[in-house]
This record gives sequence, structure tokens and C-alpha cells, in this order.
Amino acid sequence: MEVLTFETSKKSGPHHQLASLAGDWVGTTKTWFEPDNLADDSKVKGSITVILDGRFIKHEYTGSFGGKPLEGSCVYGYHLGSGKIQSSWIDSVHTSLEIIFGEGTITDEGFEYTSSYFAGDDQPRWKWRTTVQQRGSTELIIIAYNISPEGIENKAQETVYHRV
Repeated sequence: MEVLTFETSKKSGPHHQLASLAGDWVGTTKTWFEPDNLADDSKVKGSITVILDGRFIKHEYTGSFGGKPLEGSCVYGYHLGSGKIQSSWIDSVHTSLEIIFGEGTITDEGFEYTSSYFAGDDQPRWKWRTTVQQRGSTELIIIAYNISPEGIENKAQETVYHRV
């Protein structure tokens, strides 16, 4: 089995796939706290840039939630040694004071990863599964699911972006 090098990955592999997301995006984000009960539906602007010579991409976004400003940032990378997507995510509404780290896999349309987050003192951590799907060169869909400690998964957030 041939070992994937960083240079090859940048030209035609996972790093190239991540870099294809670079650009400016606009769209909407829907948020649910309970299934079938839409809590918010707001406009969002995002910018994805390739950073550190193609090692990572950075997704920064602004919008609103409940009529109040929201901003966030996520860094994604592909670790050649483990063959995994890695992420770190912060935002002004969903992550509180925590940096949320995730790990996952490349898919045909993009990638997906799972992370976990603090749900309160003496509470088990909940999981958060995110899928990032690129549809052609002009549409990007990011869907996040809450996963309870019992393993029940519900859609929590859906961002549909269109390239500017």
C-alpha cells in the first residue's frame, strides 16, 4: 500500500478536497433544540480559507441566533498518520467557553466527524455529529446532530450555503 504524502494529498487527496471548500458563502442556518420544533432560522455568512500552506482550512461565520449576533470559527484538517479528519470549533452561542474537538472520516461528498460537549455539572457529555457535504462547486450543506448519552440522535442544526 502506497503511503499518502502531504504533497500528493494537496494535489489530489484529502487536503485538495478540503481546499475546494475555500471561498465566501451565504445562506441560512436552522436550529432545533427538540425534534420537529424549529427554534431559529437565520441568515449566515461564511468564509473558508486555506491556511498554513494547505495543512488546514478555517471556516469563520457570522449570523444571528434569536435575534442576537452570533459568530464562530472552525479549523479542519486531515491527519495523514491516522487517516482522520480533525476539527476544533468555537462559537458565541453553541460552544459556551469550550473548544470542541472532533474526529472523523472523509466521505464521497465531503467529510463527517463526531465530537462531544459539556452538558452540565455531574452530567454525561453529549455527542455532536457533523456532516459537511459539498454539492457541486456552488452549494455546501453542514448538518449537525445532537446525540444523547443514551445514543438518541436528532438533527440540531442545518446550514445551507451558496458560494458568493
